[in-house]
Amino acid sequence: AGERKSFQKDSSDSEVENEAEGTFVSKKPAWVDEDDEAEENVDMTHRYRRDFMKSDAEKVLTKKKLKRRLEEQFQQAMGGVPAWADLENRKKSKRTASDSDSDEDDLLCKTGNYISSSESLPRGILKMSTCLPANHERFANGRLSTVQFHPSAQVVMTAGQDRSVSLFQVDGIRNPRIQSIYLESFPVYKACFSVDGEQVIATGTHHKMFFVYDMMSGSIIPIQKVRGVEERFLRSFEVSPDGSFLLVTGTSGYLHLLSMKTKELISTMKVNGRCAASAFTPDSSKIYSYSKEGDVFIWDVRSRKCLHKFEDEGSLEGKCIAVSKNNQYVACGSASGVVNLYTTDVCLKENRPKPVKAIMNLVTSATCVTFNPTTEILAVASRETDEAVKLVHIPSYTVFSNFPVFRRKQIYLAQSMDFSPRSGFFSVANNKGKALLFRLKHYSDF
Repeated sequence: AGERKSFQKDSSDSEVENEAEGTFVSKKPAWVDEDDEAEENVDMTHRYRRDFMKSDAEKVLTKKKLKRRLEEQFQQAMGGVPAWADLENRKKSKRTASDSDSDEDDLLCKTGNYISSSESLPRGILKMSTCLPANHERFANGRLSTVQFHPSAQVVMTAGQDRSVSLFQVDGIRNPRIQSIYLESFPVYKACFSVDGEQVIATGTHHKMFFVYDMMSGSIIPIQKVRGVEERFLRSFEVSPDGSFLLVTGTSGYLHLLSMKTKELISTMKVNGRCAASAFTPDSSKIYSYSKEGDVFIWDVRSRKCLHKFEDEGSLEGKCIAVSKNNQYVACGSASGVVNLYTTDVCLKENRPKPVKAIMNLVTSATCVTFNPTTEILAVASRETDEAVKLVHIPSYTVFSNFPVFRRKQIYLAQSMDFSPRSGFFSVANNKGKALLFRLKHYSDF
């Protein structure tokens, strides 16, 4: 307090008078540091900064210029300035909160923003750019079986035949590697984040055990055997969206429902025939199980009773299934390459529902179907032919014509696909060990 008093005495009288008159003149700084004025130069040849050089003439940049360059790169990756990074926008929103009178005018001025942010995705051409592969800093040796975005952090995971699980930060520019873990003699069949994003569950191609990788403690926990589950291999599984269940697909139509917390068996269900794939509804109350014989069984998770069964139209052999995040659609992909898209209300009532659209763009088995978080895109893929990935616009049910790029091979055999939590990025894992990354420009957030 003493220091403050002496500082006030030093300030010139005229300044105090001005304040009394009502016009505020800003006070002089308490001290000036010469080092702040000197423009510090940054060595751009350092390996962390090499990628930001535009030419050899830029071996040295000032801090100010480097800051501007980083901002440019970030905006390029994000397709503009995201709302949370726009300082003007934030100042404006603070100001409007205090000016209650100007609320009405402000709303009229800003309707443009409200419209553009809620605008639905246009059909025809999908505005996108190709980024460096997500796992550029560590390509997998051989086939990648999984690519998945973290539910809350700007991170992507890849896992595959080379017995490794790797995590990368997604910035769209360098995608630096965070860490990799190696599972001795355990080629990964599938890996998946827990809903809280703290664990990774990984199953192998020929093992009855599976691994839980705890990212918080860094420990890798082997689950040797689940009591009550008599299976030679544990491969295909799903995590319920509420984070409480793990559904393991067994042989001969058995489905094992495990507790996510304890990894112990809760109950076993059985479909007629063999089960090809399953999907939880977004509220985790039901499970859709698609049999190899082409039937879909709908289970109630709480009672484990079969609520309904319907035939997938024209299906000779079931392959993959997905339920949209808004619980409006179910997509069933079969061995013929046809992906039938149904609305969930008809699936629950009718035994032979009519699909709203039969997507015929794949000519080999549909092996992967996934909806984006806003239910505006359905990605369908076949791992049996190169470049066999199509993005379907919802609700027009038309395919985006500019993906994949005509006559330019980059995808090869698509093994797994995922959209980032707010659709800003789309990734495809292929048989060459790469997780290709695409920036979807319509969506401003990760």
